[in-house]
Amino acid sequence: MTKQALLLVNRHSRQGQTKFAQAVDILNELGFELITVPIKSPEHLPELVRQKGANVDLVIVGGGDGTLNWVVDSLVEMGLPLGILPLGTANDLARTLKIPLAIPQACRVIANGQIKYIDLGWVNGKYFFNVASLGLSVEITTKLSKGAKRRWGILAYAFTALQVISQTRSFPAQISVNGQSIKVKTIQIAVGNGRFYGGGMAVAKDATIDDQRLDLYSLELKHWWQIFPLLWRLPHGQHGVLPWVRTLEGEWMEVYTRKSYPINTDGEITTGTPATFRVIPQALGVLVPPSVTEKSEIARE
Repeated sequence: MTKQALLLVNRHSRQGQTKFAQAVDILNELGFELITVPIKSPEHLPELVRQKGANVDLVIVGGGDGTLNWVVDSLVEMGLPLGILPLGTANDLARTLKIPLAIPQACRVIANGQIKYIDLGWVNGKYFFNVASLGLSVEITTKLSKGAKRRWGILAYAFTALQVISQTRSFPAQISVNGQSIKVKTIQIAVGNGRFYGGGMAVAKDATIDDQRLDLYSLELKHWWQIFPLLWRLPHGQHGVLPWVRTLEGEWMEVYTRKSYPINTDGEITTGTPATFRVIPQALGVLVPPSVTEKSEIARE
């Protein structure tokens, strides 16, 4: 039986322009009947899902984590499963779910994989896959150019972070988790739902995208040199061992600041403080490799 799929490819993503035709050919060969719509801007993606969603079995999205973030709310609203073509720079959600980064293999996962129901993060009414954060990460997002991402890939994140860190100043915030309220002075607060973010950094050592919890960390650096051990620990989710990194976990969290700070969700600035965060268990079905069936298999050993 032919599957009807809405194919949405961000041609402005790192590989979107060059891989679009290849993906269409392979998906057609695998038996999909595709509805493709030219996308002028990611802002149009949610409305396209709502307009076309009633006539398809699933939505296939080609792009990076930011592109996926644009469609997540409409996918939940329409109750449609998601197929992922990792065409971005970091592709953190694809890495979390062990979806191959090569397009032919990713297409076969969409055709032959299984639906895995994953948790989503939620902040101020906006869903997210990987992480929502404020402070340093927002400054990096603002300064990180599309040209740098295309040219340098994941290294662009590190280059931009080193440029921004010297100019970053700490700010006071109040964090409420599990009935406890904590006052901090921080340069960044990040709340993670999945495992990877920011080009392969781990939210927490044991984080998975179906553990029904959120993992928060606060970077409370006092000296510039403290960034270097942090850069070593972050990719492995070991930042909690550093005395200037506060880590917390829970199903529900709140962050208050004296002035409103913007919050990015999966790399897109979408809301701001004050912020309420929640985990929404098993909120969305995603096509994953058949081997990804248990929580322990999603986390990288």
